Amino acid sequence: MTEERKQHITLQLDAHNISLNVPMSKEHLYRKAAEKINQRYKYYQRIAPNRSAEQIWVYVALDMAVNLCAGEYANRLQPIDEKIQELNQIILQHIK
Repeated sequence: MTEERKQHITLQLDAHNISLNVPMSKEHLYRKAAEKINQRYKYYQRIAPNRSAEQIWVYVALDMAVNLCAGEYANRLQPIDEKIQELNQIILQHIK
């Protein structure tokens, strides 16, 4: 098994430049993630203008973690939702 080729990229998160070596197939994910982080940073900067940059980064981290947990929760529920839909179809067939 060969390791995937890496690509050097630099991302700007607010005023910080982050240099990384990332798998080439995931470069777009890193860039998209940086865009989302910057959007959230600007949002919290706008709604909490008197907070320090450190406090805003804490808000951003919490916001992103909540979104990650919500996505994980939704993924765990997807098989249940599919089963419920299947059972609803069976019930509807028997009602008719």
